[in-house]
Amino acid sequence: MAKQIQTLPLPELFRPEHAEQAGFRVRDTSELQQQAVDWRKRHQLSASGGDKRRIHLLVIDAQVDFSFPEGALYVAGRSGRGAIEANRRLVEFIYTNLPALTEITCTLDTHLPYQIFFPVAHLDETGEHPAPHTVISAEDYRRGRFRPNPAMARQLGVDPVWLQRQFVHYCEQLEAAGKYQLYLWPYHCLLGSDGHRLSGIVEQSVRFHSFARGAGDIPEIKGGNPLSERYSVFKEEVTTCFDGRPIPGAQKNTRFIKTLLDADVVLLAGLASSHCVKESIADLLSDIRVQDPALAQKVYILRDCTAPVVIPGGPDFTDDAERALQDFQRAGMHLVTSTDPMESWL
Repeated sequence: MAKQIQTLPLPELFRPEHAEQAGFRVRDTSELQQQAVDWRKRHQLSASGGDKRRIHLLVIDAQVDFSFPEGALYVAGRSGRGAIEANRRLVEFIYTNLPALTEITCTLDTHLPYQIFFPVAHLDETGEHPAPHTVISAEDYRRGRFRPNPAMARQLGVDPVWLQRQFVHYCEQLEAAGKYQLYLWPYHCLLGSDGHRLSGIVEQSVRFHSFARGAGDIPEIKGGNPLSERYSVFKEEVTTCFDGRPIPGAQKNTRFIKTLLDADVVLLAGLASSHCVKESIADLLSDIRVQDPALAQKVYILRDCTAPVVIPGGPDFTDDAERALQDFQRAGMHLVTSTDPMESWL
């Protein structure tokens, strides 16, 4: 018989209202460390390195810009409280199941202003930058409705004509994949900005887990390539230049895929289910199918700890997210609810 999973009460430091406060953050890490050490002693927690069943929780992009209405790209879901509720449930799950979680990895979407999916990278026919939420097709570029910003070409050290050809190629590759067209997002998760950091309530729980269980909980950075979006933690959306050469710096994160698949159980949560969560799981599943389709059985998606992108007055990606989740389930992955005991679904 499998060993019963120990569950814990929520620690005194947990405040559910912090899930709604963009300004909340860990102010005193030393104090947090001491609280976690005291918690470890009180509940006789062992070091995660000795776990016989290694459970790895991957939290995708639970950052300020996605987590709050004040953020640049709030993941509201249809309820308007999508990311807020997802983060609160995620944190409650982490605290409650602290003894079972071996390692937690948080991804950090990390951008600079001059990237292909931001408005400043493009000029319209009047020489102005298009507005956020503009969708650009390859045909738009071929017909001259848009052109690359020459300033970006200078920054990259390439000729504007080269960048024009690359942007057309990029749009063509996106459309050939059948997933997205080039979508110009509002500036979000800019490196060094307040919006780039983890939501405070998530950061607090992950640091608490690290100190209480002796886990590294090292984050994964993604999204900094100027010539491609990287929804997935594992690779860019487009990896080639129009001349067949690889996009500089576009490289599949095989190391992290191996780290996850070496675990006995992989849990997934985060933002947003319609984009970065969906594409990360799809890439992981692609590798699983190459290695051994049965490995999909070790993957569990905490569906109530994520939410889709819904743009007020614009696109609603909820149905896209739900279709993807059903596809993942058919492939052998599990859709589970964080409030159900882990023993009931592991």
